[in-house]
Amino acid sequence: MVKIRKFLKPYSWKIALVIGLVSIQAILTLYLPDLMSNIVNRGVVRGDTDYIVREGLWMLLVSVVGMVSSVLATLYSARVSADFGGDLRNAIFRKALNLSIAELENFGTSSMVTRTTNDVMQLQQTTFMVLRMVVMAPIMGIGGSVMAFSKDSKLSMVLLISVPALTGGIYLIVRFVTPLFRNMQKKIDVLNRVVRETVTGVRVIRAFNRDEDWKRRFDEVNEDLARIALKVSRIGAMVFPLLTLVMNFTIVAVIWIGAKRIDIGSLQIGDMMAVMQYVLQILFSFMMISVIFLFLPRAQVAAERIERVLNTRPMVEDSDDSRELKIERGKVEFKNVTFRFPGAPEPVLKNISFTANPGEVTAVVGNTGAGKSTLLNLIMRFYDVESGCVCIDGMDVRSFKLESLRKQIGYATQKAVIFKGTIRENIRFGRDIPDDRVEKAAEVAQVMEFASKMEGGLDGEISEGGTNLSGGQKQRISITRAIAKDCRIYLFDDTFSALDFRTDAKIRNKLSELTKDSTVIVVAQRVATVMNADKIVVLKDGRVEGIGTHEQLYRTCPVYRDMVLSQLSEEEAQPV
Repeated sequence: MVKIRKFLKPYSWKIALVIGLVSIQAILTLYLPDLMSNIVNRGVVRGDTDYIVREGLWMLLVSVVGMVSSVLATLYSARVSADFGGDLRNAIFRKALNLSIAELENFGTSSMVTRTTNDVMQLQQTTFMVLRMVVMAPIMGIGGSVMAFSKDSKLSMVLLISVPALTGGIYLIVRFVTPLFRNMQKKIDVLNRVVRETVTGVRVIRAFNRDEDWKRRFDEVNEDLARIALKVSRIGAMVFPLLTLVMNFTIVAVIWIGAKRIDIGSLQIGDMMAVMQYVLQILFSFMMISVIFLFLPRAQVAAERIERVLNTRPMVEDSDDSRELKIERGKVEFKNVTFRFPGAPEPVLKNISFTANPGEVTAVVGNTGAGKSTLLNLIMRFYDVESGCVCIDGMDVRSFKLESLRKQIGYATQKAVIFKGTIRENIRFGRDIPDDRVEKAAEVAQVMEFASKMEGGLDGEISEGGTNLSGGQKQRISITRAIAKDCRIYLFDDTFSALDFRTDAKIRNKLSELTKDSTVIVVAQRVATVMNADKIVVLKDGRVEGIGTHEQLYRTCPVYRDMVLSQLSEEEAQPV
């Protein structure tokens, strides 16, 4: 909770103002029964109308000031809690952007969404409750007890029974509820994951006619969450009946004892009425405390989950030696690189060494799981090597500041990620790229072929997730995004797989002109895409099986030859 509390520091003066306003409200609320007691004892009993009017007007003024204090306290509490929640969401979001791929995968997408939304909302609501009640409840409870005993100590002795009973009941309820809240937040993570998978995978679900299976799966997790939520609600529902029961018994005891003492003349009616009001205020303060204690366990669980994100140190981050370095030539070297994913028993890459030179196209091919995409991830520093080093122009990529490194590399991801907006916005992607460069890149990647048929051309709207585009169109936009900015290094992670051979050939021909002075590394499953590459690196199970041209590898590397012949006829595969 320490890290979370730091987010409240900018609002210290507002919090102090709320505390002051709530204190004024609580003190004036405690003052009202005393005024009422005086009106009854000195005005009503004696028939002094002037006193009743004078004290009544004073009582009205006190009530108005208390009401204004309450309204202002509520307003500032809402403002502080909303701003606090916004800052917290912003911090989690920014942290997520800085975390490495490994940490994000460890938390999980659904859990990160829950922590950013539901968990923050729990803390925001609790902050509002605490600001309103955490000051008022003690003042009302302690102040009410003092005032009640000052009016009549014997009549107020009933509190010595009711208050411990309430305290014990609330303690037991909170003790049982806290672990349930922790489990409940985990169930919300699971529910979010199922919903996300259902929405993103709806086409596959329908294609395989698994609608009923997924409905059952959702029903199971939904009922599981509902079961815990109901259990929490049932336990929480015991608080208010307990408070009401104790309150009613206490009031009955006050009236019964007070009536007897009034009958013998040892207590005035106004004092008994005041004690009754103070008892109600004391019990009301316990009601506020019970509400706080019902919210606090869930807020504590939410805070722990959020702090776990905020306290996570990225595995990949800038070091003290990292600098703003410029890539001059773009020569990429892998020197005895070994890498394993966090927690994996075996390395996915083992002693990888090769060089990709400027002005050349270096292709990386291999079986599924050979580590092809991982090579590009290491260049981009999505992960860091276990041993060896990846160098650019002779400098270890770890000596580059992350932002400096990544903005100098054009990277097209294996899965074409498309954002809601226009085609131009997806290509530019927030970078300062002139329109003529965007249009030139779009021509190279054959985006204009389909964009020209859309209303607005490059300014045509793309729906969320690119659902109004085909797989090949998405890949072409992804390629355009990578080449839109002039870079010394371009990385293409199997971004030609969804293209037909004609479009593939067109893009590769035009791409060679645009990137003729740059280092181009292409990961591909389709051999036809890389046959004309200047250098081909063949991977198998994380090891280099061969490096050379298509002609050299076809004759000397059995792994590459088998791969080629599995896709092409022997006549097509023959080197020209």
